[in-house]
Amino acid sequence: MMTHCTLCPRKCGADRTAGYGFCGVGQNPVVARAALHHFEEPCISGTRGSGAVFFCGCNLRCVYCQNASISRGQNGREISPARLREIYFELIDQGAHNINLVTASHFAEAVALSLEGGLPVPVVWNCGGYERVETLRMLEGKVQIYLPDFKYADASLAARYSAAPDYPSVAEDALLEMYRQTGDYTADEDGLLQSGVLIRHLVLPGSIENTRGVIDTVRRLFPRDGQVLFSLMSQYTPVVDLPRFPALCRRLTEAEYDEAQQYLFDSGIEDGFVQDRESAEADYIPAFDGTGV
Repeated sequence: MMTHCTLCPRKCGADRTAGYGFCGVGQNPVVARAALHHFEEPCISGTRGSGAVFFCGCNLRCVYCQNASISRGQNGREISPARLREIYFELIDQGAHNINLVTASHFAEAVALSLEGGLPVPVVWNCGGYERVETLRMLEGKVQIYLPDFKYADASLAARYSAAPDYPSVAEDALLEMYRQTGDYTADEDGLLQSGVLIRHLVLPGSIENTRGVIDTVRRLFPRDGQVLFSLMSQYTPVVDLPRFPALCRRLTEAEYDEAQQYLFDSGIEDGFVQDRESAEADYIPAFDGTGV
């Protein structure tokens, strides 16, 4: 597949054995950081941290990307699937509750290989939600927890901010496939997620109508309590100058986030998390300095 890459919905057809795809990277995993991470939802981070492996490159083009220093393929080290598996066990030895693969979709083949034989802790697939069902099926039985963003219900906003007008329909299909693989979410006696789907939505400034659409879609796809978890996030932080997108040059207002929270509460979705507005700090973005790679 890497000689004519169709791993992601872009299906760019690049020969990634010889060059880069739309994602900005070649065939082998490129990793910028591997360390315990304490800023996920409580059911992921727990008390000891999540073993987060941050991959370089991305199949989206979010203009507001908070990990922009690595999402275009820079600042990482190219490693083999064998080294990737070693990293998992190093993080487990440090006490990681799980192995958290952050934006690894474009390396799905190598990651699937690295997970052969399983791990003694759950594996988390932490992604932007822009996933091909066929690629997700390569991970079935290897990933226990799916942690996707659901960024947009509004196709025009998805086109404007992430160059992905098909995002809403692609993400819906991906969410249903993730749930098909994991079923209803399960947690252990300490509240740590063991399997299931936790859907995240980052509320963007000036885009409350999009947030309403996301919440409506999640409720439509998963009408029964206990199916999936939902996390409403307030942490949007302007990290780059965006003169073409003035709405994105500020943080959420208190009124905007209050409106988003109230819509969520009124939707009937009860399983999940609501982030404090104080979480909108650049300090929550880790240093992509090659730690642990």
